[in-house]
Order: sequence, then C-alpha cells, then structure tokens
Amino acid sequence: LEKLLACGCSIRLSIYPAPREEVAYVTCTYRETCIDQPDFLATIDLNPRSPYYCQVIHRLPMPNLKDELHSSGWSAGCPCFDDTTTKRNKLILPCLISSRIYVVDVGSQCRAPKLCKMIEPVDVFWKCNKGYLNIPRSLPNGDILIANTGDPSGNAKGTLPFNNSMNKLIGGFIVLDGETFELKGNWENECDSPPSGYDFCYKPRHNVLVSSAGVVPKCVGYGFSPDDFKKGVFGRRLNVWNLSCRSLTQCFDLGEDSLPLSVKFLHNPDAAEGYVSCALSGIVYRFYKCERDNWAVEEVIRIPAKDVTGWIMPKMPGSLDLIISMDDKYLYLSNWLHGDIRQYELSKTCKPRLVGQVFVGGSILRGGPVAVCRDEELKCQPEPLVIKCKRVYGGPGKMQLSVDGKRLYVTNSLYSTWDKQFYPNLVKEGSVMLQIDVDTEKGGLTVNKNFLVDFGKEPNGPCLAHDIHFPCGDSTTDILA
Repeated sequence: LEKLLACGCSIRLSIYPAPREEVAYVTCTYRETCIDQPDFLATIDLNPRSPYYCQVIHRLPMPNLKDELHSSGWSAGCPCFDDTTTKRNKLILPCLISSRIYVVDVGSQCRAPKLCKMIEPVDVFWKCNKGYLNIPRSLPNGDILIANTGDPSGNAKGTLPFNNSMNKLIGGFIVLDGETFELKGNWENECDSPPSGYDFCYKPRHNVLVSSAGVVPKCVGYGFSPDDFKKGVFGRRLNVWNLSCRSLTQCFDLGEDSLPLSVKFLHNPDAAEGYVSCALSGIVYRFYKCERDNWAVEEVIRIPAKDVTGWIMPKMPGSLDLIISMDDKYLYLSNWLHGDIRQYELSKTCKPRLVGQVFVGGSILRGGPVAVCRDEELKCQPEPLVIKCKRVYGGPGKMQLSVDGKRLYVTNSLYSTWDKQFYPNLVKEGSVMLQIDVDTEKGGLTVNKNFLVDFGKEPNGPCLAHDIHFPCGDSTTDILA
C-alpha cells in the first residue's frame, strides 16, 4: 500500500453513506464593519423542499463584541468508514482575535442552536500562554485539539529556528476535554512547540499529525503589507508530529513567505498522503510517507502570479484554501485574490489534473481598479458575478463540500482586516454564500444561479461570513479511523 501511495496512485473510498445536508452552520463576524454588534452563528436551511430554502433561519449571537468567529469544528470523535451513527452534537467555536472559546449545542435543536459553555481568554492565556485560536478538530480519544497562531500578545517566532528555546509555547495546540469541555492545557511537548501555527490534520493509522505555519497575528492585524515580506511575518514551515508522543519529528521549509495554510489528508484511513496549500506562493505541495516513518514533500500544483497594475504589488499571487472530496476523487482550491475555484482530479495523486474552474468574484474582474498586464492562464479578465440581482464582491474563501460530492458551498470572507483592505465593497454590502454544482463523473463546476444566501440583509446590518459545517458530516472535519 505504501509503495502504491508513494508512486502517486490513489485508492478510492467506494462508499461513505450519509444523508443529504439540510442545514449548515456558518460563522459570522461584525469585526471591521463599523457595526457594534456581536458575532453570531447562522443556521442556513439547505432543504430545497423547504419554504425557507437558502435563508438564515436562526442566529445565535455571542455574549461579547469583536471576537472574530472564524473557524469551527465538531466535538465528535473519528467516525469509522462504515459508521453513520457518529453524533455531532457540539460545535466548537474558537475566536481568532479575542481567543475565547464557545461551545454550542446543536444536538438538542439542530435548527436553533444554543450556547452551552464559554472559556474566557484569561484562562487560555494563563494556563497555556497561547492566543489567537484557529482550527479545532476532535482527537481519536474524543478530546478537542485547537491550533493557535501566536501568544497572548499576538507574537510568534517565525524568523527563528523551530527548536530555538525562545520559541517555547508559541505555536502548537491547546486541548479541551471531550466531555466536559474544560481546558486541559497544551498538547505538545514544551520543547517541541513550533514558531507559529494555523491548520492541522492527522491520520490515526499512521500515528501522524501534520500542521502548517500561519502568520504573526500582531503584524497582519494591521493589514497586508508588502513590507512584511522577508521579515518572518508569513510562515514557511510544514510540521510533522508523532500523534501519540505529541512530539515534533520533521519540519519542512517550503520557501520564504510561502504561507502554508490549509492542510488535508486523503480521507482513506489507510492513505499516507495529503496536501498543503500555500496562500502567497500559489503552490500546493503533496506530503507523503516514505520508508521508516519518514515523510517527504513535493510540489504538485502552481498557480502563476498575475502581472497587474492598480494593486498593492506589481504581481498578484494565488491565495488558496483546499478541500478534498470524501471519495478522494477530487481536490478543490479557492483562490481568494484571483477569484476562481478550481477542481483537480486525483487519479494520480502526484499529478493532480485540472478538470473544472469557475470565477465567483476576485480582484481581477473586468471593469475593476486592477488591470492585468500579463496572465499565463487567461486571455481576458473575467466578468463580475451577479446572482439574483446581487453583485458578488470579494473572492472565494472557505469551502464546504457535501458528502456525496455534488454540491460545493463557498463563502467570500477570508479575514475581516484583509476583507476591509482588499474588498471594501464586501464589507459594505456583506458576504454571500454560494453553491457550486459539481460534475462528479467527468469533472466540471457550475455556479448555481438559484442559490444565494445574502448576509448583506442581516437585521443588524451586513456581516462577514466564513466557515461552514453540516451536522450530517462534511468533507473538512470527518477524519476516518
């Protein structure tokens, strides 16, 4: 099996039974919008037969202001490949800016979730010396692991070697008890804490966890600046951990200012390979297991930067989020700056093949302030997207794929400070959630012109929507054991 995987051969999951998604939970923030309202969790009706189809049917406001609800994840443990009984009753909401942690009960009333626990930042700061919380995932033992991007002051040590003593307790993870949701402390061994963190994924059968580097929160909190390049603000490392020992075993340097963010393994529980997308270099790397539990990386996708005028830099890089279908047949990339979503076929995992592409916004649209001078891929600039008479601003950010792989949902907020800088009309008009119809046989993407969730019409004013999850299971949080 390992030899086949190392050669780039994929092994398909033949079946992953689950019902169609009927509701979605979306994290929404008012930070940087000049609207003094708390962030909230929106519940979206996704049942086409419902009179409330693609509408916000419930809003759960948080008790505080300016948290920046960002990523979210389930408290359920690893479902087995043929097990459809895994209950996803609690949704974990770490806050990117305030470092609070909210636990939301979605099991009692799935269409009207309620807050059941809150962990204050001071507890995270004092017990873990960490802050700026991001991706949560449930561990095989049921505990919840949450990645952090910096210390309580927003610092990181991205310019120092990862084993430098000054890096202790900066990047890494905090742990919540899977039943009581009490804060346990740090997960990793103290001496193995990396310079910074962002996303992670793990594979129980190979006893491995892989994490990405992230950014220095204190710096990017003021916005994106070309002056930050070559200063260690943008991460460059991919970290490989021993899952059971909680120790850092390998560290790959992906290049200066590459900014590796989204990390995903193939879903097949035996597969010893996955991908990491780099948001500023426009590169996707494949990581895979070699001999004697060593891992290696190789570049498999490169999105060329575009020569432009009217933008903050003369070259506009690709900025990528990544998701993999549950059958491991397709890989999807969302390119927030350029504005497109790409679909790659994975019959040869070492050579993903582009089979679908669709533009849903972005910075290079025709008629905008940015002019493309040289483009290795496109002959002309794309047209703006209008759905149900609403002009879509911003670019594709977070994605979520239905378990059957036929519907790809996407929001267009990345991070409120960068939203305000690059897409001021997005902040003014509010986010949207779109549905992309997927051809799962031959490949291909089509924007569903009958689906639009307009977060510009919220009762308290336009808001920014980010992460998406389904209680029936989804492609980003289900790690099969």
